[in-house]
Amino acid sequence: MIAVGWQKAEGALMLLAGLGIALAVQPGWPLWAWPLILLAPDLAMIGYLGGPRIGAAVYNAAHLYGAGLVLAVLGVVSGQPLLIALGGMWMAHIGMDRAFGYGLKSPQGFKTTHLGRIGPDRDH
Repeated sequence: MIAVGWQKAEGALMLLAGLGIALAVQPGWPLWAWPLILLAPDLAMIGYLGGPRIGAAVYNAAHLYGAGLVLAVLGVVSGQPLLIALGGMWMAHIGMDRAFGYGLKSPQGFKTTHLGRIGPDRDH
């Protein structure tokens, strides 16, 4: 699928841009904090405790580029570099997911995404 390839490329660019934004405004974070902050949006998987429909809704809400962008813009408007950096890292996380082929989830199950199936039983 050509569209999937473009979305993966876009994801890789968003990963780099988000990391660049975060690095530019928050260079004082300790090294151990970067991977923790980068992976924090995946805490939304907890929503799957409520079943696949609720899980998909919670996960998808936490995996929209716009959410990180809004946080970064709020940081710019309020003059708070921490919010800008966190927004950049949020966008970087989503970009990383898309670059690796992990898309928005379907209510049918965690492994069914808008980029196709994920995991060892995916279609080839």
